[in-house]
Amino acid sequence: MLELVGKKIGMSHIFKDNGAAVPLTMIQVYENCVLELAVNQDKDFDSLLMAFEKATHPKRLSKSITGIFNKKSVPLFKKIRGSQVRKGLELKVGDSISIDSIVKEGDLIDIGGVTIGKGFAGVMKRWNFRGLEASHGVSVSHRSHGSTGQRQDPGKTFKGKKMAGHMGVDNVTVKNLEVLIIDKEKSVIAVKGAVPGNAGGDVILKIAKNF
Repeated sequence: MLELVGKKIGMSHIFKDNGAAVPLTMIQVYENCVLELAVNQDKDFDSLLMAFEKATHPKRLSKSITGIFNKKSVPLFKKIRGSQVRKGLELKVGDSISIDSIVKEGDLIDIGGVTIGKGFAGVMKRWNFRGLEASHGVSVSHRSHGSTGQRQDPGKTFKGKKMAGHMGVDNVTVKNLEVLIIDKEKSVIAVKGAVPGNAGGDVILKIAKNF
Protein backbone atom coordinates (compact mmCIF):
# COMPACT_ATOMS: atom_id res chain seq x y z
CA MET A 1 0.00 0.00 0.00
CA LEU A 2 1.54 3.28 -1.13
CA GLU A 3 1.65 5.97 1.56
CA LEU A 4 1.92 9.66 0.68
CA VAL A 5 2.22 12.57 3.09
CA GLY A 6 -0.01 15.62 2.85
CA LYS A 7 -1.15 18.64 4.83
CA LYS A 8 -4.71 19.07 6.03
CA ILE A 9 -5.75 22.53 4.82
CA GLY A 10 -9.21 22.65 6.38
CA MET A 11 -12.83 21.77 5.71
CA SER A 12 -15.48 23.03 3.31
CA HIS A 13 -18.62 21.69 1.67
CA ILE A 14 -20.45 21.39 -1.62
CA PHE A 15 -24.12 21.05 -2.43
CA LYS A 16 -25.70 18.26 -4.44
CA ASP A 17 -28.44 18.83 -6.99
CA ASN A 18 -31.08 17.95 -4.38
CA GLY A 19 -29.72 20.60 -1.98
CA ALA A 20 -27.95 18.21 0.40
CA ALA A 21 -24.64 19.49 1.80
CA VAL A 22 -21.59 17.23 1.48
CA PRO A 23 -18.71 17.90 3.95
CA LEU A 24 -15.24 18.07 2.41
CA THR A 25 -11.73 17.93 3.82
CA MET A 26 -9.09 19.65 1.70
CA ILE A 27 -5.64 18.02 1.65
CA GLN A 28 -2.53 19.30 -0.09
CA VAL A 29 -0.18 16.48 -1.09
CA TYR A 30 3.47 17.36 -0.61
CA GLU A 31 5.97 17.21 -3.45
CA ASN A 32 7.54 13.77 -3.22
CA CYS A 33 10.64 11.99 -4.46
CA VAL A 34 11.59 8.30 -4.64
CA LEU A 35 14.69 7.63 -2.54
CA GLU A 36 14.93 3.87 -2.84
CA LEU A 37 12.99 0.84 -4.06
CA ALA A 38 14.28 -2.29 -2.35
CA VAL A 39 13.32 -5.59 -3.99
CA ASN A 40 12.62 -8.27 -1.38
CA GLN A 41 13.42 -11.73 -2.71
CA ASP A 42 11.91 -13.66 0.19
CA LYS A 43 8.75 -11.56 0.61
CA ASP A 44 5.67 -10.88 -1.49
CA PHE A 45 6.16 -7.10 -1.39
CA ASP A 46 8.88 -4.53 -2.08
CA SER A 47 9.95 -1.70 0.21
CA LEU A 48 9.60 1.86 -1.10
CA LEU A 49 11.34 4.80 0.58
CA MET A 50 10.10 8.27 -0.31
CA ALA A 51 10.88 11.84 0.73
CA PHE A 52 8.31 14.62 1.08
CA GLU A 53 8.18 18.43 1.34
CA LYS A 54 11.24 20.13 -0.10
CA ALA A 55 13.52 21.78 2.45
CA THR A 56 13.50 25.57 2.15
CA HIS A 57 16.21 25.93 4.81
CA PRO A 58 18.82 23.18 4.20
CA LYS A 59 20.92 24.24 7.20
CA ARG A 60 18.11 23.18 9.54
CA LEU A 61 18.53 19.53 8.51
CA SER A 62 20.98 17.31 10.35
CA LYS A 63 24.14 16.17 8.60
CA SER A 64 23.03 12.55 8.72
CA ILE A 65 19.78 13.34 6.87
CA THR A 66 21.58 15.61 4.40
CA GLY A 67 24.06 12.83 3.67
CA ILE A 68 21.26 10.50 2.58
CA PHE A 69 20.12 12.92 -0.11
CA ASN A 70 23.63 13.87 -1.22
CA LYS A 71 24.56 10.22 -1.63
CA LYS A 72 21.62 9.67 -3.98
CA SER A 73 22.04 13.05 -5.75
CA VAL A 74 18.48 14.25 -5.08
CA PRO A 75 17.23 17.57 -3.63
CA LEU A 76 16.79 17.94 0.12
CA PHE A 77 13.44 17.09 1.69
CA LYS A 78 12.14 17.44 5.23
CA LYS A 79 10.33 14.13 5.68
CA ILE A 80 11.17 10.51 4.84
CA ARG A 81 8.63 7.68 4.94
CA GLY A 82 8.67 4.05 3.89
CA SER A 83 5.83 1.82 2.70
CA GLN A 84 5.25 -1.68 1.39
CA VAL A 85 4.24 -1.86 -2.28
CA ARG A 86 3.52 -4.65 -4.74
CA LYS A 87 6.29 -6.17 -6.78
CA GLY A 88 7.04 -5.04 -10.30
CA LEU A 89 6.76 -1.27 -9.89
CA GLU A 90 8.96 0.58 -12.36
CA LEU A 91 10.30 3.37 -10.17
CA LYS A 92 13.82 4.73 -9.90
CA VAL A 93 15.59 7.17 -7.59
CA GLY A 94 14.49 10.74 -8.20
CA ASP A 95 11.07 9.91 -9.65
CA SER A 96 8.06 11.88 -8.45
CA ILE A 97 4.54 10.45 -8.10
CA SER A 98 1.74 12.90 -8.90
CA ILE A 99 -1.52 12.45 -7.05
CA ASP A 100 -3.63 12.56 -10.21
CA SER A 101 -1.70 9.63 -11.71
CA ILE A 102 -2.66 7.23 -8.92
CA VAL A 103 -6.00 8.57 -7.65
CA LYS A 104 -9.10 9.38 -9.66
CA GLU A 105 -12.33 11.07 -8.62
CA GLY A 106 -14.56 8.50 -6.98
CA ASP A 107 -11.71 6.35 -5.62
CA LEU A 108 -11.67 5.31 -1.96
CA ILE A 109 -8.55 5.90 0.15
CA ASP A 110 -7.56 5.61 3.81
CA ILE A 111 -6.26 8.68 5.63
CA GLY A 112 -4.46 8.64 8.96
CA GLY A 113 -3.52 11.45 11.30
CA VAL A 114 -2.99 12.48 14.91
CA THR A 115 -6.20 13.56 16.64
CA ILE A 116 -6.51 16.95 18.30
CA GLY A 117 -5.36 16.95 21.92
CA LYS A 118 -8.09 17.60 24.51
CA GLY A 119 -5.99 17.40 27.65
CA PHE A 120 -7.39 15.72 30.78
CA ALA A 121 -11.03 14.84 30.12
CA GLY A 122 -13.79 13.24 32.16
CA VAL A 123 -15.62 10.06 31.25
CA MET A 124 -18.62 11.84 29.74
CA LYS A 125 -16.45 13.62 27.20
CA ARG A 126 -13.86 10.89 26.77
CA TRP A 127 -16.05 7.76 26.65
CA ASN A 128 -19.56 9.18 26.14
CA PHE A 129 -20.82 8.05 29.57
CA ARG A 130 -24.28 9.33 30.45
CA GLY A 131 -23.24 10.34 33.97
CA LEU A 132 -25.16 9.80 37.20
CA GLU A 133 -28.71 10.82 37.92
CA ALA A 134 -29.58 14.49 38.14
CA SER A 135 -32.25 13.88 40.79
CA HIS A 136 -32.29 14.10 44.59
CA GLY A 137 -29.74 11.98 46.39
CA VAL A 138 -26.83 12.55 43.97
CA SER A 139 -24.47 15.06 45.53
CA VAL A 140 -21.79 16.84 43.47
CA SER A 141 -21.00 13.75 41.37
CA HIS A 142 -23.31 14.10 38.39
CA ARG A 143 -20.52 13.72 35.82
CA SER A 144 -18.52 11.01 37.62
CA HIS A 145 -18.03 7.46 36.34
CA GLY A 146 -19.41 5.66 39.38
CA SER A 147 -17.98 2.37 40.62
CA THR A 148 -14.70 1.22 39.07
CA GLY A 149 -13.68 -1.93 40.94
CA GLN A 150 -15.03 -5.28 42.16
CA ARG A 151 -15.45 -6.94 45.53
CA GLN A 152 -12.77 -8.84 47.44
CA ASP A 153 -12.44 -11.26 44.52
CA PRO A 154 -10.60 -10.25 42.29
CA GLY A 155 -10.13 -7.14 44.42
CA LYS A 156 -8.65 -4.92 41.75
CA THR A 157 -9.52 -2.63 38.85
CA PHE A 158 -8.84 -4.33 35.55
CA LYS A 159 -6.40 -2.75 33.14
CA GLY A 160 -8.18 -0.86 30.37
CA LYS A 161 -11.11 0.29 32.51
CA LYS A 162 -12.74 3.35 30.96
CA MET A 163 -11.97 6.25 33.28
CA ALA A 164 -11.08 9.92 33.14
CA GLY A 165 -7.67 10.73 31.68
CA HIS A 166 -5.69 12.15 28.79
CA MET A 167 -7.78 12.49 25.63
CA GLY A 168 -6.60 13.00 22.07
CA VAL A 169 -3.16 12.88 20.40
CA ASP A 170 -3.87 9.36 19.11
CA ASN A 171 -2.98 7.87 15.74
CA VAL A 172 -6.31 7.32 13.98
CA THR A 173 -6.98 6.11 10.43
CA VAL A 174 -10.31 6.78 8.72
CA LYS A 175 -10.98 4.22 6.00
CA ASN A 176 -12.75 4.38 2.64
CA LEU A 177 -12.98 8.15 2.19
CA GLU A 178 -14.24 9.05 -1.27
CA VAL A 179 -12.14 11.42 -3.37
CA LEU A 180 -14.50 14.02 -4.84
CA ILE A 181 -12.18 16.73 -6.22
CA ILE A 182 -8.62 16.63 -7.58
CA ASP A 183 -6.70 19.82 -8.40
CA LYS A 184 -3.65 18.73 -10.39
CA GLU A 185 -1.97 22.15 -10.56
CA LYS A 186 -2.12 22.82 -6.82
CA SER A 187 -1.74 19.11 -5.86
CA VAL A 188 -4.86 19.35 -3.70
CA ILE A 189 -7.57 16.75 -3.22
CA ALA A 190 -10.94 16.96 -1.46
CA VAL A 191 -12.32 13.89 0.29
CA LYS A 192 -15.83 13.35 1.60
CA GLY A 193 -16.01 13.49 5.38
CA ALA A 194 -13.67 14.41 8.22
CA VAL A 195 -10.01 13.62 8.72
CA PRO A 196 -8.28 13.49 12.14
CA GLY A 197 -5.94 16.30 13.14
CA ASN A 198 -5.63 20.06 13.19
CA ALA A 199 -5.72 22.22 10.09
CA GLY A 200 -2.10 22.52 8.99
CA GLY A 201 -1.14 19.14 10.41
CA ASP A 202 0.32 16.26 8.43
CA VAL A 203 -1.82 13.33 7.33
CA ILE A 204 -0.93 10.01 5.68
CA LEU A 205 -2.76 9.04 2.48
CA LYS A 206 -2.84 5.25 2.17
CA ILE A 207 -3.55 4.19 -1.41
CA ALA A 208 -4.05 0.50 -2.09
CA LYS A 209 -5.22 0.69 -5.71
CA ASN A 210 -2.53 -0.72 -8.02
CA PHE A 211 0.00 -0.56 -5.19
